[in-house]
Amino acid sequence: MLSWAAAEGWNPGLDDAAAFHRADPDGFLLGWLDDEPVASISLVRYDERFAFLGLYIVRPDQRGRGHGMAMWRAALALAGDRTIGLDGVADRQADYARSGFRLMRRNIRYAGRGGGNPADGAMTVDDVGHEALAAYDRGAFPAPRHAFLDGWLRPAGGATLAVVRAGAVRGYGVVRPCREGAKVGPLFADTPADAARILDGLAAHVGDAPLFLDVPAPNAAAIRLAERRGMVPVFETARMYLGDPPDEPVERIFGVTTFELG
Repeated sequence: MLSWAAAEGWNPGLDDAAAFHRADPDGFLLGWLDDEPVASISLVRYDERFAFLGLYIVRPDQRGRGHGMAMWRAALALAGDRTIGLDGVADRQADYARSGFRLMRRNIRYAGRGGGNPADGAMTVDDVGHEALAAYDRGAFPAPRHAFLDGWLRPAGGATLAVVRAGAVRGYGVVRPCREGAKVGPLFADTPADAARILDGLAAHVGDAPLFLDVPAPNAAAIRLAERRGMVPVFETARMYLGDPPDEPVERIFGVTTFELG
């Protein structure tokens, strides 16, 4: 599935598969024609109320034959009564709307380069502790995702950094190697200054490599942060929900975790 995603130009992380699978081992579906996989979709169920849909791909030589609709129906059935989120490409918004999904915001992918000097004061996951980061994450993401974070917070070749003040986590971010360069995600923080400190540390970690950050368009401070690093918009998605949309603190979301899992 991730190889297909790479062929679509989505630039997945080198080790995304393990963390994705941890999130919901039964949430990744392949459609087969005889003994050949022809389509994929994921429906990760984080808890009894919230799920996220992604990796919706039909192999190019099999498109237009109904395989995609079969996968779509299977994923929606797997979700049950949960609210479902997705990050869809802009030209598919009308298709998702016909299934009842409503547009909530745009996410903009910014591209630049890493490098620079890390700001003082950012701490590693080993300094802060997994549980403290998971608790902070729960305040910025619509559902608990302990299993996912177990495989996400220590990326091979990447880094997790956090800002802590008065004994409490005030923000954290992860950078991971991808097929091209590296991606930051998530980047959650209480203030733009905290987000900038974390981003500087993550950028310094990857050195002079291509760097990508997926920013919620309503967070003007996040856009300014990306622009101050010389990053430019290269792609965008539509964040849409089927069911009651979660109350997301967009002002604290400076970087989306992944377009595939939310």
